[in-house]
Amino acid sequence: MKYIKYPFYIFWRCWFYGWILLSIIAIFPVLIVVTSSEKLYPVFFKIARFWANTILFVMGFKIILEESQVLKKEKSFMFCPNHTSMIDIMVMLSVTKNPFVFVGKKELTKIPIFGFFYKRTCILVDRGNAKSRKAVFDEARRRMSDGLDICIFPEGLVPDDESVVLSEFKNGAFRLAIEHQIPIVPLTFYDCKKRFSYTFFSGSPGKLRVKIHKLINTKGLTLKDNDSLKKQTFNVIYNELTMDLKL
Repeated sequence: MKYIKYPFYIFWRCWFYGWILLSIIAIFPVLIVVTSSEKLYPVFFKIARFWANTILFVMGFKIILEESQVLKKEKSFMFCPNHTSMIDIMVMLSVTKNPFVFVGKKELTKIPIFGFFYKRTCILVDRGNAKSRKAVFDEARRRMSDGLDICIFPEGLVPDDESVVLSEFKNGAFRLAIEHQIPIVPLTFYDCKKRFSYTFFSGSPGKLRVKIHKLINTKGLTLKDNDSLKKQTFNVIYNELTMDLKL
């Protein structure tokens, strides 16, 4: 049976990478224009959402969204989803209507074509460089002053061990949220690992369930509360994932 599945996985993965590459090439001139100025970022974001929804559709994925709270755009939010798959970026773009900026690892800029626009639109961090981490805070502060939300995958990296439910969270997202007194919005991605993990011969089309949890207010918190805020956010997502595994 596994030998029958291998050709499907090869075709399916090539289908995914082919669509990403060809779709970006097709709108390359437009992307050059809309990423040339931060004033055009809202336009770029709309294009990115359409691109993400297209990729998810042609891969046979369907988003099932549950919102515990409707987020009113009164101030910036700090989005904190769990990170398990290459499609997490597309899912995040699909479920969030208001423009936000990803904070992501610098290494992704090495990906041909995708990395070029990633560098022009995201806040990059070199996790091994203290100056880079400080620059992230300065850049995030500036982008939030423009009314944008921020999205950080608080695990930092996709866990190497795919049996891990949720890896330990880093401090960055919570420190930023406290310093700027903006709410944390936890998100649970239930199915991304199952549907499209980093294991090549795995996955399948199907539903991608997402839950946007109630926001966690940071008003009045100080940096002394960083660990408790991080733990609270971790527990929201971890409990949701473990409960789902038991069903």
